[in-house]
Amino acid sequence: MGSQYTATRFKQQLTRHGAVASMSQRGNCYDNAHAEFFWSRFKAELLDGGSFPGLAEARLEISHHIAYYNAERRHSSLGYHSPNHFENQLQTTSQLCPA
Repeated sequence: MGSQYTATRFKQQLTRHGAVASMSQRGNCYDNAHAEFFWSRFKAELLDGGSFPGLAEARLEISHHIAYYNAERRHSSLGYHSPNHFENQLQTTSQLCPA
């Protein structure tokens, strides 16, 4: 599982598009836990086994879903706050604490 991301063709595509792979060492099960969770919720909440009529509709719906996910959707792991709220609260708290 995941070997497709270490394949030569995939690495070439990353290079061609100016992207950099981000992977931890073998056996680190937490490396992409957040991304995996996001995509599982994305598929369940937005796609629900369906598809989009076209690319323009897909882009629009995906951008709306990401905006909702970050700004409004409450996450139990964040104390039932949205990611944006949690991050703002964290930054505010960090600024109040002396370094």
